[in-house]
Amino acid sequence: MLVSAAEMLKKAKAGHYAVGQFNINNLEWTKAVLTTAQECNSPVILGVSAGAGKYMAGFKVVADMVKAMIESLNITVPVAIHLDHGTYEDCYKCIKAGFSSIMFDGSHYPIEENIAKTQELVNVAHALGLSIEAEVGSIGGEEDGVVGAGECADPKECKLIADLGVDMLAAGIGNIHGKYPENWKGLSFETLDAVQQLTGEMPLVLHGGTGIPAEMIQKAISLGVSKINVNTECQLSFTAATRAYIEAGKDLSGKGFDPRKVLAPGYEAIKATVKEKMELFGSVGKA
Repeated sequence: MLVSAAEMLKKAKAGHYAVGQFNINNLEWTKAVLTTAQECNSPVILGVSAGAGKYMAGFKVVADMVKAMIESLNITVPVAIHLDHGTYEDCYKCIKAGFSSIMFDGSHYPIEENIAKTQELVNVAHALGLSIEAEVGSIGGEEDGVVGAGECADPKECKLIADLGVDMLAAGIGNIHGKYPENWKGLSFETLDAVQQLTGEMPLVLHGGTGIPAEMIQKAISLGVSKINVNTECQLSFTAATRAYIEAGKDLSGKGFDPRKVLAPGYEAIKATVKEKMELFGSVGKA
């Protein structure tokens, strides 16, 4: 069922586990994530970046597809459709399109402007029953053309934003989007701990969940991280399975060229990755 992310994350924070946000890119992706969540009896957040929304012909198409799929597949676990790294304008587009959760990424604005825009969007989202995520300190790597170096957030700025009434907070703790470079220094648990001390009950969000070692993930969850975003890892497993199918020449025998057959191994690979992450995050059986 479609819900905001607020309740599932409060439960995760209190229960010391994390809910996975899995970014979706098309119908196969969406179906793979939803069916795995149902099989694992786990709450789930479907992340939609501006680029993915555009690729799927617009945010309304995405929202309508997810709602129809929840109904036709009889998905009973809590599901949120969440705008990932939204601009101010995109937040309003997603509210109108029927999303149940938004993320306003004002991390590139001066803190005063980030606060003003976040406050406005908190008021609008909450009036409509949506949850809202804010960001302080840019997340490194590249996502939809936004490049960040993986800075650590200022815990005091995190408290200023948390106090605006957001439902979840993404604080930069040295994490990056995409593959982690060889010389990556790891997560700054000191920053995370300092942020957690100041923001209390606020569920914290870890972006760039791909490639962070399992023990670091578990430590982050113990320090208040209740939402972990996964995107690159599903893309990598999907592509590896598709490559294996083509390289084995399976598309050349019989009806192997049928897109449903070509995409099937990738679909199963996404399901396996999502299940593995749900087990690691501790959300299995928590719906």
